[in-house]
Amino acid sequence: MGVAPMIDVEVAYAKADEQVVLRVHGQKGMTLQDAVQKSGLLGQFPEIDWATVDVGVYGKIAKKDAALNDGDRIEIYRPLIADPKEMRKKRAAEGKAMRRGGGEEAGQEGE
Repeated sequence: MGVAPMIDVEVAYAKADEQVVLRVHGQKGMTLQDAVQKSGLLGQFPEIDWATVDVGVYGKIAKKDAALNDGDRIEIYRPLIADPKEMRKKRAAEGKAMRRGGGEEAGQEGE
């Protein structure tokens, strides 16, 4: 019986003001969860709720028990601050108001 081949992966986490990328060395067959735990990021950033956080490999959502390949980049995603659909609707509505004459301020000039 031989020793299982080793792989290197990166684990990345970014906040608004800081980005951390750590290299993790492990056995082939290591899961995404194994790599994140081995990286120590969960201890370094206690705000990460591992039970609910989304994770991915190279920008694609992945399951935490997914096996990794050599060179993979694991990304720990922060929760969205706002729903993208709602923000687009809000911007579209604001744009329509501006084209009609400037919104609230334009309606108050004649008072």
